[in-house]
Amino acid sequence: MKTYTVKEETTLKTFTDETCAQASFCLRTLLKGRDVRVNGTRVGADMPLKRGDVVQYFMTPAQEAKPAFAVLYEDDNVVVLDKESGVSSEAVFSALCEAHETYFIHRLDRNTEGVMVFAKTAPAAEELLDCFRTKKTEKVYLAAVRGRMEKGRSVEEAFLVKDEGASRVRVNARGAGEKIVTEYEVLDANESFSLLKVTLHTGKTHQIRAHLAFLGHPVLGDGKYGDGALNRRLHMTRQRLLSKALTLYPDGCLAYLRGKTFLSTKNLQIPSENA
Repeated sequence: MKTYTVKEETTLKTFTDETCAQASFCLRTLLKGRDVRVNGTRVGADMPLKRGDVVQYFMTPAQEAKPAFAVLYEDDNVVVLDKESGVSSEAVFSALCEAHETYFIHRLDRNTEGVMVFAKTAPAAEELLDCFRTKKTEKVYLAAVRGRMEKGRSVEEAFLVKDEGASRVRVNARGAGEKIVTEYEVLDANESFSLLKVTLHTGKTHQIRAHLAFLGHPVLGDGKYGDGALNRRLHMTRQRLLSKALTLYPDGCLAYLRGKTFLSTKNLQIPSENA
């Protein structure tokens, strides 16, 4: 059993997604079995929560043991993780905070897996945040996409506009919004699918997913910007997008990490041509 106290008004689903990684993997099953209690009362559906409510998740040992991340590197200042697909960055942060003081630096989408870094001290947090703000990082992703790319390698530019109400972004070529720059290299391909190494030169919300969809090559499994019919045919419910490598160029208290690259242990493959 895991027990948490609600700190601000929210809903059970949102609270679970942002607080308990293991429960977020199986919330539907837990609710169906009425294995979630709010203030001691069993509940079977999403519901509003208020500050001070106590939420308890009664999970099986297997459910409770399901990993949300693996530690790739840790010292007194930072911890670098390999995040699993299907868990929010906020839930990972919550889990880390149970063990030691942690500072949130950047996020990955819920269904994007791979490398993330968190700080363990205030000076380290300040230095890492500066790295991300001033682009003293190199972020490399792998993406499995629909179709064969027209070029083996390309640096693509466009403009991105956030639609806060729809929780998505729109990409256009005419100069409205913020400029985005996305570089890709084809690592593997057949007539139906391509595996790309993607390097971000700008880091905007949903940039890779939205930009590749704009180019006509949506990420496989992407439920927001992708090809719904193809995803259903492939039985893919999570985007095939991996944060493969993160290189840091910090100064100050983290100068010893300058030029160090952290690699995810995960990899991606494209489906067979006739899948």
